[in-house]
Amino acid sequence: MLKFHIVGTKQVKATKLKDRGFKMEILELPIEFKYKEQKNIIYPSLIISNNDLTLVDTGYANFLPIIESEIIKIGYKMINLKNIIITHYDNDHIGSLYAFKAKYPWIKIIASERESRYISGEEKSERLVQAEEMLAGLPSEEIEFGKWFIQELKSLKHISVDEKVEDGAKILDGKCTIIATPGHTSGHISLYIPSLNSVITGDAAVNENNRLVIANPHFCLNIEKAKESLSKILNLNVKTYYCYHGGKLTL
Repeated sequence: MLKFHIVGTKQVKATKLKDRGFKMEILELPIEFKYKEQKNIIYPSLIISNNDLTLVDTGYANFLPIIESEIIKIGYKMINLKNIIITHYDNDHIGSLYAFKAKYPWIKIIASERESRYISGEEKSERLVQAEEMLAGLPSEEIEFGKWFIQELKSLKHISVDEKVEDGAKILDGKCTIIATPGHTSGHISLYIPSLNSVITGDAAVNENNRLVIANPHFCLNIEKAKESLSKILNLNVKTYYCYHGGKLTL
C-alpha cells in the first residue's frame, strides 16, 4: 500500500449560518502530503449542523487518523460525526471509508444510487474498468503508476451504503440538496446548501488558478456530461464553491 508523507494541515475560514439558535457551517480540512517528493493537497469538507458533523469524502486509505486529528483540533469529538457523504468512487475520495465505518459504526454512509453499486461491490467500478483498458496503451514511464492505480482500486474494501440519493434529494434536515453532476463518473454528486450560498463540488469542478474547471478531463468517463455538470453548478450562482482539488473559491 502506498504510504504518504504528511507535511502539514491548516484550518481555513468557515461559511456560517446562525438562525434562531441554529448554527450551520462548512469547514475545509486541507491535507497536505507528499508522493515521490511531490507536494499534493486535498480538501475534504466538514459540514457542521449545530454539533452534528457530516464529512464529505474520506481521502486515501491511510487518512483516517489525519482527518480525525483535524476534526478534534477544531474542537469536536468523533462521537459527533453522524454522516459521511461520498461524491464518487475514486480511491482518493473513498479510501478511508471502510475504516471510518469499522471504527465508528453509527455513521450513516450516503452516496448516489449509481456509486453505491461500486461502493458495495455489487458491480465492478467504472474507474477500474477504465484503468484496466488504458493500461496497455500507456507510455512505458507510466506503466508502473497504472499498475499501482489498478491495485489501489482492487484493494478498496466494499461496504454497504445506508442512504442512496438521487438528483434533488434533500438531506441533513432538508438543508442540503443533492445535485447530480455526472461526467467525471456516471453517479457523481455535488452538494448544494442554499442557506450558506455554497456548493461542495467533489470532482465535478476543481479550483485552478481561481477558476472552476473540469477535473482531469482526460480521465472523465463522459466529457460532454462533465461539461454540462460544470455549467449546472455554475448556474446556481452561489458565492462559495468548495473544491476537493484546489480548495475553496469565493466569487
